[in-house]
Amino acid sequence: MPKMKTNKAAAKRFKRTARGRIKRYRAYKGHLMAKKSPKRRRKLRKATHLHPRDKKELMTLMPYIRRKK
Repeated sequence: MPKMKTNKAAAKRFKRTARGRIKRYRAYKGHLMAKKSPKRRRKLRKATHLHPRDKKELMTLMPYIRRKK
């Protein structure tokens, strides 16, 4: 059976943590930052985890993210 291909756009946006959760960065920080409050901008800087319901869909894009390196 041939190898499955990883979606490269997803691979650049998501990383696996040591505990197996998926790390992602927040949206809405590309532009128009002047009108966003400082508190909101600070929160947008930090990464967060992908919701467990979205993990199944990500596994189809990145089939080898489960493996430990």
